Amino acid sequence: MLNNIGLPGLLLIAVVVLVLFGRGKISSLMGEVGKGITAFKKGVDDGKKEIEEQASEVAKDVTPETDNEKA
Repeated sequence: MLNNIGLPGLLLIAVVVLVLFGRGKISSLMGEVGKGITAFKKGVDDGKKEIEEQASEVAKDVTPETDNEKA
């Protein structure tokens, strides 16, 4: 359905949105979208770091105990 829009259709949609909402409203909305994307990326990075830290804690001591160490 949306495969046939093309450049003129996108320009028309952009003009209609600009007229309806105004430049200030759109720029503030885009700023909020940018902040949301940044927060999402930071959360994903923090989650990856936490998972890697947990995996490294589990994998720290994998050597088996010998009879000399048990005493």
